[in-house]
Amino acid sequence: MRLTDFWERMREHFGETYADSFARDHVMSELGGRTVYEALEAGWEARDVWRAVCRAMDVPARLR
Repeated sequence: MRLTDFWERMREHFGETYADSFARDHVMSELGGRTVYEALEAGWEARDVWRAVCRAMDVPARLR
């Protein structure tokens, strides 16, 4: 998954403003105690981060 696709999915699920806020502020155990931004900066693949977000936040199947 390309990073642009990842951010499109984040905005589609969370909305334009909340997607960025969630990615900066929400620490996720699924990401090893990191935020989305921290996980991406640490080298996690965008698809793995998206899968973790989907599991943690019950993202509808149509958006996965």
